[in-house]
Amino acid sequence: MKQINFIITVSLFIAVFGCKNPESESNISADTITDNRISISKTQFKQNNMAMGSIEEKAFPITITVNGMIDVPPENKAIVNAITGGYIKTIPLLVGNKVKKGQLLVTIENPEFVKLQQEYMEVKEQLNYLKTEYERQNTMFKENIISQKVFIKAESTYKATNARYNGLKKQLSMLNINTSRVEQGHITSIVNIYAPVSGSITKVNVSKGAYVSPSTPILEIIDNSHIHLELSVFEKDIMRVKKGQNITFSIPEASNKIYNAKVYLVGTSIEDNRTIKVHAHPTDDSQKFLTGMFVNAEIISEESIAKALPETSFAENEEDTYALILDEETKDNYYFKQIKIAIGKTYNGYTEIKSTNQITKNDIFLVEGAFSLIGSYE
Repeated sequence: MKQINFIITVSLFIAVFGCKNPESESNISADTITDNRISISKTQFKQNNMAMGSIEEKAFPITITVNGMIDVPPENKAIVNAITGGYIKTIPLLVGNKVKKGQLLVTIENPEFVKLQQEYMEVKEQLNYLKTEYERQNTMFKENIISQKVFIKAESTYKATNARYNGLKKQLSMLNINTSRVEQGHITSIVNIYAPVSGSITKVNVSKGAYVSPSTPILEIIDNSHIHLELSVFEKDIMRVKKGQNITFSIPEASNKIYNAKVYLVGTSIEDNRTIKVHAHPTDDSQKFLTGMFVNAEIISEESIAKALPETSFAENEEDTYALILDEETKDNYYFKQIKIAIGKTYNGYTEIKSTNQITKNDIFLVEGAFSLIGSYE
């Protein structure tokens, strides 16, 4: 019986270990740990498009962190008012509509416009008579037929009426009423208000039928063709800011994208909050920006040279940052040591290395693919 049990045990041993699939031994992870080092085969290194490199010296910007907003120059912003009070007759535009300079925006109606045109016509007719009378009196004065006093009275009346006529004509012109049509008998109670600049409607403050006075803002138009940044720089930093310096900025509420600008104008007065206004022009497409957007910006005041590696050379494990240094190369494998590194700023794809005590200029780093291997062991 014991012989039978021995035979069964041997048979099971052969069945289990003799049938093991030899291919399973080749499926080894790329980050095998060997004597506290991370090893990877050269085949896997190539398949994963990994790469190695050494420390380089790169320029890193020294920046001034500021904030501000997107704005336009005063000449690119217009608030539309009525020259004279009246009732809104038509207001066909909405916020967001684009308008061109000279385009009809609003019509206003007021009986006073009719009285103004009537007065203009009356004064014009008086002027025709007074001009004729003035010329007649002038001739008679030169021939000593009338006294100087009579002539001066005729001259004064004519000139006063002429001034009144020109004033009324100017008022009608400001109301966009065509005086030529008025002189032909076309009197209107409605006046038109036209766009003073091209741009987009950003505010509509009235509705049809509302009464507006000359102090009432009816519409606001902003021309976004000349967007700029209005940045607030603290007093302690302003001496480092100069025209032409590069700026990187973002619009945190709208996008994570980084945009570029240049300092165009540095203010010369300090605000109540001890900041100075700095005016900058975006170098990217500014049509995507809207006035009033809040921006975070960094003004590049100068540059420093530092040792650096591509930002893909590093990975974080808990609170520390690590990189992999090539320790040994064999026929089939690479062996890497994982080291802790203190890093600084990242710029143009490179990260500054602050701690260099355990690094030499001849060290070779894994600069592509390190993220998947770092942290393989503690």
